[in-house]
Amino acid sequence: MAKTNADIEHWDVESEEFWEREGKRIASRNLWISIPSLLIGFAVWLMWGMITTQMKNLGFPFSIDQLFTLSAIAGLSGATLRIPASFMIKIAGGRNTVFLTTALLMIPAAGTGFALMNPDTPFIVFQALALLSGIGGGNFACSMSNISTFYPKSKQGYGLGMNAGLGNFGVTTMQVVIPLVMTVGIFGALAGDPMQLQSPSGTLIGRIEAGTDTWIQNAGFIWLVFLIPLAFAGWFGMNNLKVVTPNPGNPLSAFGKILGLYGVGLLASVAGVWVLSVLNMWLALPLTIILTLILLRLIPGDIKPNIQNQFAIFSNKHTWSMTVLYILTFGSFIGFSAALPLSISVIFGNMMDVAADGTVTRVVNPDAPSALTWAWMGPFVGALIRPVGGWISDKVGGSIVTQIISVVMVIASVATGYVMMLAYNSTDPNAYFAPFLILFIIMFAASGIGNGSTFRSIGFIFNQQQKGPVLGWTSAVAAYGAFIAPRVMGQEIQAGTPEVAMYGFAVFYALCLVVNWWFYLRKNAYIKNP
Repeated sequence: MAKTNADIEHWDVESEEFWEREGKRIASRNLWISIPSLLIGFAVWLMWGMITTQMKNLGFPFSIDQLFTLSAIAGLSGATLRIPASFMIKIAGGRNTVFLTTALLMIPAAGTGFALMNPDTPFIVFQALALLSGIGGGNFACSMSNISTFYPKSKQGYGLGMNAGLGNFGVTTMQVVIPLVMTVGIFGALAGDPMQLQSPSGTLIGRIEAGTDTWIQNAGFIWLVFLIPLAFAGWFGMNNLKVVTPNPGNPLSAFGKILGLYGVGLLASVAGVWVLSVLNMWLALPLTIILTLILLRLIPGDIKPNIQNQFAIFSNKHTWSMTVLYILTFGSFIGFSAALPLSISVIFGNMMDVAADGTVTRVVNPDAPSALTWAWMGPFVGALIRPVGGWISDKVGGSIVTQIISVVMVIASVATGYVMMLAYNSTDPNAYFAPFLILFIIMFAASGIGNGSTFRSIGFIFNQQQKGPVLGWTSAVAAYGAFIAPRVMGQEIQAGTPEVAMYGFAVFYALCLVVNWWFYLRKNAYIKNP
């Protein structure tokens, strides 16, 4: 080929000779540009869990419910954008899509940095930036769709596993990087002046006392350091495959298609946020999904056939059973990742104080554990153990593994709720922090193993034509966990009943036990232990 980033006309990776001669090299180059791009996408999408925790520590003039809402808006947007993103590769090309979707993340990254420089920035600005950061969540669908086209069937597990598994480490990367970069003025005068902590904070390596200078704006600006070179790498190092995208058009035409698809998702997300403000989340969620699908069907041009193919999966009952089970696994992983930092800060940042006359009030806990020191552990374990779930499932069957982790999730969720209740109502909540953190790590590990088992089951149940659309749909719906968990946990913590949220999750996990058994494990199951 004349250029590294040229469109590729001939692509036959099922041919061993072609794969060894040039396919493997091209696929590897595209994969290793895709992985860090997806990783940073996850980081920008879920950065609000850490940012809102530090906004609370700095005394930004927002309620706890408003801060949880920012994480929820990013979750709603990121999940919704996965639906249109699943069509991008076929109509716009892999290189065009990965370049533009990576470059678009510079807008919420830079915008968040500038907004955080001033505590008086209106709340609606933060809402808009949280909405735009959802682009990082949407990128998962187009990234996975793109990488799947570069690898033969025998190597799909490796390609998709590396892309998804390492991409998920964006959550842990963000939770480690953001607390560290906020401690130093690494961008000098360009990023403005620091603010002083009103409450203690922390990093991976220890506690930071109140009164310490903090550059919270670096939590947004730091991602530009990675996004700028990654955008260049995507443009100059990746390829469009003409066998997958016969007519991507010129780059500007392709960019227009991508922006149109993401525009539909953002419009539906704005509508969802509005419904959330006037009604409730359980109406906002289905209405957002339905509106997205309706708007996609109204788009003219060469996307129509792809959407009709996507809609065909809805007549398959296994689409719905696997959607429920993927919410159990990935939905829990991404939801707890978004909600845990602020939950730690609110539950353990205060404690009960009993006055001489017996009255009880909540006061600041001077020795509270910092969310910025501990919250990374759960997502790290969940992402790290994901390949183990796939490996075990290959040996014993995916549904057996899903059933076991469902039992673990039910028990751990109930236990976590009980511990959260004790901590919230205690005069010494620190005594409950170790069991609280261990239980959450257990849930992250179970959800990570379940990610691998459900991926394996989807690959076993569906044929080659349905597999891609089903993965796109289930990953989109499950990603709404990043919307549901912050809202539910935030509301219940505000009400003084944090245990109710976890008991509610336990009921859902028990339902998943029944669904998994009925469809895949009972004596006359539709498909036995896929």
